[in-house]
Amino acid sequence: MQMEFLPVIVVFVLYFSGIPIAFALFGAALSYFTFINTGSPVDLILQRFITSTASFPLLAVPFFIMAGSIMNYAGISSRLMKMADVLTGHMTGGLAQVNVVLSTLMGGVTGSANADAAMQSKILVPEMEARGYDRAFSAAITAASSAIAPVIPPGINLIIYALIARVSVDRIFLAGYVPGLIMCCTLMIAVSIVSKKRGYKPSRERRATAREMLRQVRESSWALFMPLGIILGLRFGMFTPTEAGAIAVLYCSLVGFLVYRELRPVHFITILKDTVYGTSTVLLIIVAASVFGYYMTWERIPQTVAALLLDIAHNKYTMLLVINIMLLILGMFIEGGAAMIILAPLLVPVVVGLGVDPVHFGLVIIVNIMIGGVTPPFGSMMFTTCSITGVAIPDFIRESIPFIIALLVALLIVTYFPALTLFLPHLLY
Repeated sequence: MQMEFLPVIVVFVLYFSGIPIAFALFGAALSYFTFINTGSPVDLILQRFITSTASFPLLAVPFFIMAGSIMNYAGISSRLMKMADVLTGHMTGGLAQVNVVLSTLMGGVTGSANADAAMQSKILVPEMEARGYDRAFSAAITAASSAIAPVIPPGINLIIYALIARVSVDRIFLAGYVPGLIMCCTLMIAVSIVSKKRGYKPSRERRATAREMLRQVRESSWALFMPLGIILGLRFGMFTPTEAGAIAVLYCSLVGFLVYRELRPVHFITILKDTVYGTSTVLLIIVAASVFGYYMTWERIPQTVAALLLDIAHNKYTMLLVINIMLLILGMFIEGGAAMIILAPLLVPVVVGLGVDPVHFGLVIIVNIMIGGVTPPFGSMMFTTCSITGVAIPDFIRESIPFIIALLVALLIVTYFPALTLFLPHLLY
């Protein structure tokens, strides 16, 4: 094997040895510039590490992480849950349907799959179990539905992909809504089928009346307005995606203090801790990926991979199928964000050369890696829900099969009907 590919192998070896992906990426790039490409000064890689943080769009990451944390203390989460119950509580498998819809609503606020999975594991799963739902089933639908959250803006993966692929954050935000709704619909159908077989009852005795719906919409309107406000603000040029994050923090704080009156100054100690931890984790990965990308650009690795893939698939439809299968397999062993950061720089030039819109491809990747978060053996949402609920991994896997199938159907729709994904970006821009 040629030496220029050795750092790629080093990344996987380090990652599977238990080293965090950020240090694996940085270590592989450093080994290349130290031992293989000895003609380049090592100072270059350190300079790249520092300069990659000087990016204005990166400021959106801590802002949206902070907004999601504030939301949990501001009373926004509880209002969204009541809204989800009014909309779907009368359906077969009522609380499981509420679980799916709540993740969809939460996606427009938090954008974090693990945060959504943790919150619903603590709040909804015990309630579902008390009402006769199997605990493993409850954990499985919680993990599967949490895959929706990062697909709907302001998902952090959307921002990371936009930076890696150099596409508009505005457009990738707008493109996320329809795929998220498709995932919601396929999961709701799966829940309905399983619930009918098991006799899971609705959480409400009857469908909510128009008056009840209007009352709940009025009560939840402050929570529901945030994602809508982000769309309108971006579309009419009122603020950038980074400024939207700052506005989201201010908005959630004001709603928590002045409207719902549940946010307290003491909460900000925990909120700041959550923000610092979440931001440092994400940004360390981003800058390490930038350094690793510098090595790949130097050795023209993307062009080499493009040539290899083009020998396998000669049109975009076959190429997307090959890439999806590859990502699904890798997603079983590698955390989704890590897989996207490693592979997106390699794959984007390939699909763009075949005529695939990079914004559409970004949603294909993100939906795909979110499925990886539910599947064994290393699914992060699987571990989050199982650790909180106490469900055994084999029981979780058995119950998650219908929901994984539903998410795969959503992935195929998103992959082969790009007009659905690009509908909002084309409409508003």
